[in-house]
Amino acid sequence: MAGREIIENHALFGPLVNGRDFYFRPIECAKGFPGAACVTPHGNIKYNKTAHREPHEWAYIFAHLMLHLCLGQANPDHVSKGVDIRIWNVACDIFVTKFLHDVKFPGEPDIVVRLDDFKGSLRNEKTIYEYLCEHREEIDQYTCFSVFGADKCDIDELDTIWDEFTYRWQSRDHFEKSFSRALQGSVRKVLRTAGTPSSDEGPAENVDTEAKRAALWFINSYPLLGGLAAHFKVKEDALFCMRNEISIAAIDIDAGEIYVNPAAGLKPDELKFVLAHEYLHAGLGHARRRTGRDPELWNVACDFVINSWLTEMHIGTQPQNGTLYDESLAGMSAEEIYDELVRNLRVSRKLQTLRGYGKGDIIGKGDVMVGTVTLDEYCKSALMQGLEYHLTSSRGRIPAGLIEEIRALAMPPIPWDVELAKWFDDYFAPVEKVRTYARPSRRQASTPDIPRPRYYLSESATDGRTFGVVIDTSGSMSAHDIGIALGAIASYADAKDVPKMRVVFCDAEAYDAGYLSPEDVAGRVEVKGRGGTVLQPGVDLLETSKTFPKDGPILIITDGEIENDLVVKRSHAFLIPKGKRLPFRPKGKVFYYD
Repeated sequence: MAGREIIENHALFGPLVNGRDFYFRPIECAKGFPGAACVTPHGNIKYNKTAHREPHEWAYIFAHLMLHLCLGQANPDHVSKGVDIRIWNVACDIFVTKFLHDVKFPGEPDIVVRLDDFKGSLRNEKTIYEYLCEHREEIDQYTCFSVFGADKCDIDELDTIWDEFTYRWQSRDHFEKSFSRALQGSVRKVLRTAGTPSSDEGPAENVDTEAKRAALWFINSYPLLGGLAAHFKVKEDALFCMRNEISIAAIDIDAGEIYVNPAAGLKPDELKFVLAHEYLHAGLGHARRRTGRDPELWNVACDFVINSWLTEMHIGTQPQNGTLYDESLAGMSAEEIYDELVRNLRVSRKLQTLRGYGKGDIIGKGDVMVGTVTLDEYCKSALMQGLEYHLTSSRGRIPAGLIEEIRALAMPPIPWDVELAKWFDDYFAPVEKVRTYARPSRRQASTPDIPRPRYYLSESATDGRTFGVVIDTSGSMSAHDIGIALGAIASYADAKDVPKMRVVFCDAEAYDAGYLSPEDVAGRVEVKGRGGTVLQPGVDLLETSKTFPKDGPILIITDGEIENDLVVKRSHAFLIPKGKRLPFRPKGKVFYYD
């Protein structure tokens, strides 16, 4: 525990322990076993309870094991298959020992002097591994670098990395990213100690810059975006922007930060425009609304909408570079603009956002919790409250399109099944029931002497009352997705008095199942196919069929992984899983089901 306390107070390794990236587990070893500890690819440091070491020695052992994961030495993405596991572990031990020696970590053992044997081979683990492979007869004298015994690998279960290993709760490069952040924080502390201010912490945080004054202006003078401005911190770090390729600005919704590149040389009015641009990205939930679209093109579409509104609102001035504005797109939604951009990808890919070419300035999704709500919900609420206060205090003109979009955020989205029901209503009006005395009503049993008619649906009223269903049964469609879609269709067909529907299963070929009743579609349809994904034959089969009504609509069930030139000549709609997209701009309605 004393050795662990040394690690927790260390500038470089402390954040990794305090951030719960590593867990310390005691293990029972045979009495007299000399090994001290080992680490698993999950971050569990297993230490031998019977081993006796001084606190500074335990701290050195823990640091040694943590570096194995922080340097990616158990990451299958960095290690080639087919390597000798024992030699690889020895090479990693040598490199980690050299690292700790260079950072002057206390408690290093006397064996460090043997590092001189490698000379120029210490550049990385791979060069050391190659050296040891060429000098296999010398390996035994270097196994002493392991902290779990000369004949033991201190990366426990190292052979699991050759399988498609994924961490239980982290990504493969989780420890490397955490170590990178810890290393940056350690460097910042050194700089502050030496008297050099950092842009993220310390004295530089309180420096009164133009960007911070612009953010303060929104809080004090512009209620619409004041709540968002109070939540997001403005970070001005030229080095950070250079490393993350941020040309002018970007917003990290999850971190609650807006990054402004001071090297862009923005004027005060330009900074107001840029900050308002990023605030609206967060408030309007653009990250959440992407739903499977191309991230960069969706970001560009949102930029066109926001910049048009900001220009109409006269908030600051647009920077000369990095802003997208087109008067011909004014009044269009981001979804409509996205569909236009997809039609000409060669030009669209060259458009530049505030972050730069080919990169979106929206980072994160806003699903981080802020108290009892997600950050996306918090931003939405702040924007709606800002709108109400802005309108009551008459603080400036707001475009009607922006007001409509903000107020739409307060309305819950219409469920997909309700939208599908409305689509059925457009094509199938209620059928009027007919009275007949041929079959008396059962309700006249109490007065058998009085004949009463019975209501029924005439066959003539339901003739031609049908629609076509084209079902994508390719390998990319799961049986669960198909079942949900078919169940919804069957229930609405039954509710709208549609006796039969024409069903076509389609993958590489079309399989005509003929006319089926709602009951057959719901529970007794055998799905055929599971081959490729080409829907045009199925659509053509219905459109050219002499037994299918000329005005009968077609409902297409797919996951979007279909040909990009599908042509449907008659009324139609698509039913696809939420999060998927069609590879073309559809002419019919699209329903996204959960």
